[in-house]
Amino acid sequence: MKVLLIEADPTMSDLLTLLLQPNQASVIIATSDRKAAEMILTTQPDLIILDRDNPTTEGWEICRTIRSTTTTPILILSAQENPLEVANALDAGADHFLVKPVTSGILLATIKTLLRRKSIALGHTFIWREQYSIN
Repeated sequence: MKVLLIEADPTMSDLLTLLLQPNQASVIIATSDRKAAEMILTTQPDLIILDRDNPTTEGWEICRTIRSTTTTPILILSAQENPLEVANALDAGADHFLVKPVTSGILLATIKTLLRRKSIALGHTFIWREQYSIN
């Protein structure tokens, strides 16, 4: 599975990569809107994780742009726990919204759910290769 992570913070990128790689994920990192748009076309990811708090992204415009070009699931991570933020994310085309900090178990379960929905929509069988359990 290919995951495009739109994240400017190298620490957060490293943490998410460490979490996803044992589950057979290839994590591709974009640090800006422009890079993200290029990478979506060239890598065709299975999932996009967008950090809403990324200072290099232009609000919800990147989410709208992504949604206008692909049906790839978009997961928003944000430190904002405001219901209006969640509504804006979903209106902009996001498939799910999680508030940071989020436990690894909830993050992985959400990713599995989004990928399962995508597989079902495409008529594919969904297989998650979990290498370890989350307590």
